[in-house]
Amino acid sequence: MRAIKVSSYGEASVLKLSHAEPDPVAGRGQALVRLHVAGVNFVDIYQRQGRYAVGVPYIPGLEASGVVEAIGEGVTGFRPGDRVAYTGHIGSYSEYVAIDVEKLIKLPRGLSFEEGAAFPLQGMTAHYLIHEYHKLVRGDVVLVHAAAGGVGRLVVQWAKRLGATVIGTVSTEEKARVAREAGADHTILYTQQDFAAETQRLTNGHGAQLIIDGVAKSTFAGDLEAVAMFGHIVIFGAASGPADPISPNALMARSVTVSGGSLFHYAATREDVQRRSREVLRGMKEGWLKLRIDHVIPLAEAEKAHRLLEGRQTVGKIVLKVKE
Repeated sequence: MRAIKVSSYGEASVLKLSHAEPDPVAGRGQALVRLHVAGVNFVDIYQRQGRYAVGVPYIPGLEASGVVEAIGEGVTGFRPGDRVAYTGHIGSYSEYVAIDVEKLIKLPRGLSFEEGAAFPLQGMTAHYLIHEYHKLVRGDVVLVHAAAGGVGRLVVQWAKRLGATVIGTVSTEEKARVAREAGADHTILYTQQDFAAETQRLTNGHGAQLIIDGVAKSTFAGDLEAVAMFGHIVIFGAASGPADPISPNALMARSVTVSGGSLFHYAATREDVQRRSREVLRGMKEGWLKLRIDHVIPLAEAEKAHRLLEGRQTVGKIVLKVKE
């Protein structure tokens, strides 16, 4: 089968198309899925760089959609022909994957394969970020970094759905427009403004009750100044690099809490996957949770996709077209 293969960690140029990868076979409890579209995420970049080492050589990608072609022994609930999506299983930059069926999500009628590859990782990430750390009440202020990005836009929409006032940080006027279209009440151009000072100004000195931060290194110090008394900061990524360390005693200044989150923990069971995906899909069906797919790029051009994402040249989602 065709697949993108990484034989050594490094820049995006290490993503090489192979035409000779072995076809996987569904084992017990697995399904063989013919992939149509693969999602591209920052975690793919971290793994490619070796920041999250997965062992080389490997086929990257943790998210995709496609059609079940065969099922292994002991599988119930799925059959050949089912349209499915998944996240949390490496190897989606390829034509086929053999995957444990407990990770599979059935795609509703009317949902495209592009949408199917765009919602699982970012949609379920937005779900746990909004629901697991701080119970939002109407009027709470939520500060969302990279508010025009794939996860950021979904967090903005979900926070607004729950009645929060949302402040989004962005790098350009275009991204500010995208964040406002998603529902952000205020946008801050962090390239021109001190986001912590601006957050305090917009909240009359109270700060944000919840800060969602997938940027880390360039934002975390400011988070500690932007957060409200008894507020909560959640770090779920490191787009600018890992955050610098602090003394735990620094949290005493506002009695704040800081947490780290990973979808791989919050979607570790079949029940978690089904519950979170069901709520994401419900929001999409009801129309208040909207995906934005920015680029559909051929599998062979995975390097281009990584360079776009790594260079912050996108708003919304990038997906790879696998099935020709």
